[in-house]
This record gives sequence, structure tokens and C-alpha cells, in this order.
Amino acid sequence: MLPPGKDQPMSNLHSSLSPATALQSLALLAIGRTGADIERLVREVRQQARRDRRELTWSDIEQALGAQRMLMSDNLRWRVSVHETGHAMAWTLLKIGDVESVTLGLGDVGQVTVNRYRHLPQTEIWLTKTMAAILAGRVAEMLVVSEVLAGSGAGPDSDLAKATGIALDAETSLGFADHQPLLYRASARGFDVLTLDRELADRVNARLLAAETMARGLLEVHRAKLMAIATRLNESQVMSGDEVRLLMGIDGDETGDGNGDARV
Repeated sequence: MLPPGKDQPMSNLHSSLSPATALQSLALLAIGRTGADIERLVREVRQQARRDRRELTWSDIEQALGAQRMLMSDNLRWRVSVHETGHAMAWTLLKIGDVESVTLGLGDVGQVTVNRYRHLPQTEIWLTKTMAAILAGRVAEMLVVSEVLAGSGAGPDSDLAKATGIALDAETSLGFADHQPLLYRASARGFDVLTLDRELADRVNARLLAAETMARGLLEVHRAKLMAIATRLNESQVMSGDEVRLLMGIDGDETGDGNGDARV
């Protein structure tokens, strides 16, 4: 993970490594932690090095950052790698977000940190693309593994819940419905309204199917890249957005500007 020389004392950094090169991998491993978390971790690792009568090394920091990584079987890690790669590729190919990082087992089973573009017009097609990116992890699993993990629908912060919420808003409060588009019908009952109104549920489901079809078409065309990135992520367990785009053959200039962080 770290560049050559990671076992040397940190005080020797400037003699052999550029700060950017030496810190990049550590920064990726630190994703999701607060400044206080990092400060406490470094203090504890430094104290241990002193007890061992040696200087603090980059390897010490790397091991400490990775110590809290969720343990996964080889099978689960591969499935999660495929899932998160699907998300990362969809956000990038649909040009609706800038992927900052993809991680496995840090704070969650898997996570893609995305800087969503705020300069784009929020049209109906933009909404469908957003749902497609959210559903792309599940789609990638179906393409590669031929079945999905339960995590796609596990709770209100799951992919299915997020996508369903967007589709429901499109039909009830965003003015995109074919049926009574001017009627604002945001419900305090949340998803319960889908159980009570079968016609509404059918329209919401149709939007989800359209988004899923969009994601599937995208990933099928780029299946080889999906496999390459998932394989790399499975090995490293953390990738920067630049690494993802490099394997996709996308130049950094092809991405837009955004200012809205999101995790999927």
C-alpha cells in the first residue's frame, strides 16, 4: 500500500519521498475518521513505538489505520468489491458525480465517497441517472455474481431505500409525474403510502426499473473495466477516485465540478 521506504522513520520522509506520495495511501485509509480520531491514533502508535525503543514508522500508521477494518471472507470481499465498483463506475460514466474514494470494510462493508455535481440541471433524466448510480452496485452483483447481497435493501439508508425515495418524490412532489404533475402530494407516511396506493407503487417501481435498466446497459458495455477495477479493489481494499478513472481510461479533465459530498 505504502511506497518504498514505509518502514523508515517518519523523520526521514523528506530525504527519500515526496510528502504527497507518502501521505496519499494513509489519507485513503483515514477516510471516515475525524481529526480527533487521527490525533488519538497517532498518539497511541507513537507511545507504542517509544515503549519498543524505536522511532515511529509509516508502517506503524498504516497498520493502525487498518486495524479497525471489517474482517470479510474472500467471497464476501469479492462481492462487495464488485458492488462498490458498480457504483463508482456509474457515477463516473453518467457524469453526475466525482468519485473521491472507494473503500472496503472501513466503517461499513463498503463505501464510495462521491462529490455530487451541483452545476447540472436537475431534470427528470438527471433524476433517473442518480437512481441508476445508486442501483448500480446491485446491478454489478447480478452481472458478475448472478445474485445480490441483502445489504442493498437493509434499512432506510440502503441503496433500495434511497432510490425508492427519489422515485417516490418524482411521482408525488417534484412535478415529474404523468398523472396530476401539478399536485404536490408529499406524504408524512413515507414509504407506507406505497402499500396503500398500488397505482402509485406501480409508477414508482417503473421508475426504478428504468434506472436499473440504464445501469445495466452501462455496466454491460464496460464489463471488462468493471472486472479490472473490482479485482484491483479486492486486492487493495481502498482506491482513490484517480485510480478508478485511470483504469476506466478517463482523464481527470473529463470530470466536472461539484460541491456535494455523498456516500453510497
